[in-house]
Amino acid sequence: MLLRVGLARSARLRGGAVPLSLPLARRLSFEPPPPPDPEWTDTVEYLDETGALLSSAPGARPAVPGADPTILSGGSAHPLPRPAAAARIAALALRHRSGAPLSAALSALPSAPDAALLLLAASSLPASDPVPLTSLIAWARLQPWFVPSDDLSSLLAARLPPATHSSELLALFDDTLALPDPTAFPKTLNAVVSALATHGLLEPAFYCFKRLRDAGFKGLETPAYNALLSLLLTRGLAFKAFEVLDEMATSGCALDEGTYELAVPALARAGRIDAARKMFDEMKKREGIGRAPAGVYSVMVDVLAKAGRLDAAMGMYREMVAVGHRVSTAVSTAMVEGLVRSGKLDAGMELWEEMRRGGLRPSFGLYTMVVEANARSGRLDIAAKLFGDMEKAGFFPTPGTYACLLEMHASAGQADAAMRLYHSMANSGTRPGLSTFTALLTMLANKSMLDLAAKVLLEMKASGFPIEVTASDLLMIYIRDGSTDLALRWLRFMGSAGIRTNNFIIRQLFESCMKTGLYDSARPLLETYVAGAAKVDLILYTSILAHLVRCQDENNERAIMDILSASKHKAHDFMCGLFTGPEQRKQPVLSFVREFFQGIDYDNEESAARYFVNVLLNYLVLMGQMNRARCVWKVAYENKLFAKAIVFDQHIAWSLDVRSLSVGAALVATVHTLHRFRKRMLYYGVVPRRIKLVTGPTLKMVVAQVLASLESPFEVSKVVLRAPGDSVLEWFKKPIVQQFLLNEIPSKADVLMHRLNVMFPSSAPEVRSLSIPRSLGMSR
Repeated sequence: MLLRVGLARSARLRGGAVPLSLPLARRLSFEPPPPPDPEWTDTVEYLDETGALLSSAPGARPAVPGADPTILSGGSAHPLPRPAAAARIAALALRHRSGAPLSAALSALPSAPDAALLLLAASSLPASDPVPLTSLIAWARLQPWFVPSDDLSSLLAARLPPATHSSELLALFDDTLALPDPTAFPKTLNAVVSALATHGLLEPAFYCFKRLRDAGFKGLETPAYNALLSLLLTRGLAFKAFEVLDEMATSGCALDEGTYELAVPALARAGRIDAARKMFDEMKKREGIGRAPAGVYSVMVDVLAKAGRLDAAMGMYREMVAVGHRVSTAVSTAMVEGLVRSGKLDAGMELWEEMRRGGLRPSFGLYTMVVEANARSGRLDIAAKLFGDMEKAGFFPTPGTYACLLEMHASAGQADAAMRLYHSMANSGTRPGLSTFTALLTMLANKSMLDLAAKVLLEMKASGFPIEVTASDLLMIYIRDGSTDLALRWLRFMGSAGIRTNNFIIRQLFESCMKTGLYDSARPLLETYVAGAAKVDLILYTSILAHLVRCQDENNERAIMDILSASKHKAHDFMCGLFTGPEQRKQPVLSFVREFFQGIDYDNEESAARYFVNVLLNYLVLMGQMNRARCVWKVAYENKLFAKAIVFDQHIAWSLDVRSLSVGAALVATVHTLHRFRKRMLYYGVVPRRIKLVTGPTLKMVVAQVLASLESPFEVSKVVLRAPGDSVLEWFKKPIVQQFLLNEIPSKADVLMHRLNVMFPSSAPEVRSLSIPRSLGMSR
């Protein structure tokens, strides 16, 4: 049977355009609904196949699909199936898509669809094209029978592409949240947040999340949270992700495997290792998840190793292997690096071998680190083997790896291996760095391989590095080692190559030449030092004079005198004037000495002046110039260079302290001071209880032997010569003592010069090292 239904309304059909956008539909939804349709008035005629009239009825009411029998099958009437009615609505939406035709067609339906039928029709529309769906829902929202539905709204939110319909999604979110009971629409709100977060719309997604959190909505589900977490972590906003994670825990939302896979690595990478481990343990205990993914294990091992928690990292590593995960190269690399960097090289190498046996191919970075770690630990054989394996594996060593190996071989003094690496670097086109050149040259200098060092130094210059400082450092190595001949050869090479050194090193080499007796080489060095605008200070001049004091060869004495003259120091003019007669000086010795000492800067050269006085008095005593020596001592004491040498304690004790003096200075100070004591006792009548000569163990025998030849009353103890004041007074009255103290018999060998040359120390520079403080001695 064919069914032909003529439908007409007594009122006008509702027509007009159907809004396509949700904002417009929302605006129209606030208009008053149209009046209800009147009853149907047309006659319904039922015809057979030939067109003959079977029956008719005056009018009809709207037919509800699935309830009212409107289809005849033979002699019985059946209702229209609801899927067919939904398909009819969907077909209209697909045919007209939007606008007035769609609105007219939908309004002409025999009966208004209910919410379930509308949802069925909307669900059958294709998901790829959201226009029919939005048009259908826009028409439905204008109808008086429309009731908002969570299923329909969530379907719309899931079908709308956020890239082009983000405003529609936000409008749907606002409408839903503005409803009296938004908690009845959990699927819609979840769908909006998930859609925005899944498609990378961070600001709208997080805005919706904050709105829901502020509204106290607790219905967000795990997929929505996961999508938002993934988006925030992808954008590097870990602190915001943790905020979402805290809200997830507060709302009581269950965590699934995806949440753990996102949260555990994020917490670990953010440094919240304890929280990550706690969540990781919780993940393993959660039913339905099974074993943790390999990626989570990898991140935990890497973070724990880099944080220095090597025991925990190794435990996680072993657990990862035990549960059946294949350990990646990155994980093994992290473990080996952590062990090596923490100083556990043996454990690191054991894991390295285990990794190699497991078939994993080490990375370039891991090879580099292991080679350098073994080299720095002194395991040069292992480092060299690994270096060869690295080249065989196809990895080209970096300049840093070359430099590390070369520098370690150089530090160990392995010249052959270091030079092989140096040539290998050159052949591979790798340019050595400044530290590499310096280490290699230092080794060659320590090995006294001067010619090879010169060749490498010139190659260093050709590479563009400054070489003046390095060349001077090598020269200092030869000087400190006492290899004066090599130092002089290296200095000649530097001169031929146009390399200049500084005055400090010239002075050091000069002093080294003086110590070894190379006076012919020392004089040109001093002349170079003076020509280089360097000042020969009193310390340097005095050290040359000390060499003259202990010199025993006449030719060497002449050479040293020439060196003293080349110094051009004012002390040399003083020395020359001191040994001339009063006719040439035009003034007495004492005045001449006072004038010289008045020109000394005692604030800066006080210690140097004491050193000069000690050495000068040694020289004057050896030369038999006792009168001049006493003048020098008197002026030095007047200028308070030895302020605490003489102590007068009224009638109790008088003392002389010569412990800080040289041999000659001690003898002169003893004679001069005893003369002062004699005058005070005989002319002023002051007699102390005792007199002490504090000599120390070094000068005790020298002073004692000189005084013993005069039958002095002084008794010798460990470090002091002492005598009662009365006994000394009687001794002072002897004519020979009077003559001795007045310096009338300075040349008698049995009184003053008895075995004086034997008693002098054989090395004057030791006196210098004892007399000069470090602050002045090292001011160069």
